[in-house]
Amino acid sequence: MKASISSTILVGLLLCPVLLLLQLAPLNVNAADADPLRDFCVADLTKDLYLNGYPCKKPAAVTTDDFVFYGLTAPPQTNNSVGASAVFGFVHNFPGLNSLGISIARLDFAKGGLIPPHTHPRGSEIIYVVEGSLYAGFVTTDNKLFAKVINKGDVMIFPIGLIHFQLNVGDAPAQAVVSLNSQSAGFQLIANSMFGSNIKDEVLQKTFVLDQKTVHWLKAIFS
Repeated sequence: MKASISSTILVGLLLCPVLLLLQLAPLNVNAADADPLRDFCVADLTKDLYLNGYPCKKPAAVTTDDFVFYGLTAPPQTNNSVGASAVFGFVHNFPGLNSLGISIARLDFAKGGLIPPHTHPRGSEIIYVVEGSLYAGFVTTDNKLFAKVINKGDVMIFPIGLIHFQLNVGDAPAQAVVSLNSQSAGFQLIANSMFGSNIKDEVLQKTFVLDQKTVHWLKAIFS
């Protein structure tokens, strides 16, 4: 009996340091899209299913056109309130991306145009400046700004989920192409999320130190 108790105590003493190390060890989290399990899985957009992703077309129904996207050929309209626009090649309009963990977008800017502060909750972004000069940057979770002017041929990255922006600071229209490491990275504009989502006035007044009249004015703009 005494030997059994001694053995239990010894095992406990040996396990304690191991459990402590496991508790303190950093956890590796994979936040990217899952790896594909076959050569391709072209999205079948006709199926009325609610899934994390899309079901696959039958291989016999897949064509070359499923892997080609024509949406970037025509420039977006920039005669809007921000002077800029984006066309995204996400899985919902580019079915060949399904399960591959990538997507693409074209950004066009009028002189002074802005892609306002926004996030991609499910993907990191890399931007390539095709024409012009952009003041681009992102803000970390501890509110540190990383920003600079990038010019034709330059490339910059924006880590997943962080607020970022691009402003045309050149004397002419600008253009950029971006790629993201998700088939559906999401696109969430900060101002629209705050003032266009019917959040209670009191929340916005206290958050942004605004009076109710200003909150109502901003809601009318972004809703």
